[in-house]
Amino acid sequence: MGEIKMTKEEIKKYKGVLEQEKARLEKEVAEHEKLVDFGVDIDGADEEADEAEEMGNQMAISHDLRKRLTEIEGAFDRMKNGTYGKCVRCGGEISKEVLEIVPESELCAKCKKAG
Repeated sequence: MGEIKMTKEEIKKYKGVLEQEKARLEKEVAEHEKLVDFGVDIDGADEEADEAEEMGNQMAISHDLRKRLTEIEGAFDRMKNGTYGKCVRCGGEISKEVLEIVPESELCAKCKKAG
């Protein structure tokens, strides 16, 4: 596959969007980690079960947020090495339509659909 022709302006635009999203996600992760700390008070069994369920939910959300942060860091790495916008699986171009919606995408639509 040939070089992906993306202008410096386009990369700068996507980088700005990703930087803003990264800052938002980092703040959200910090907030979720605060929510996971329920303290050491002595609760009844029902309340402990509710807290355990809520902690599990918050940890799952935090995990998803951290995964997205990792994907954003990967996009920054691809920008640095000149492969941003190129599918990491097949080497094809990731459409600008996809990048507009999910700028950290590492797969083209075809590879994403294939799983």
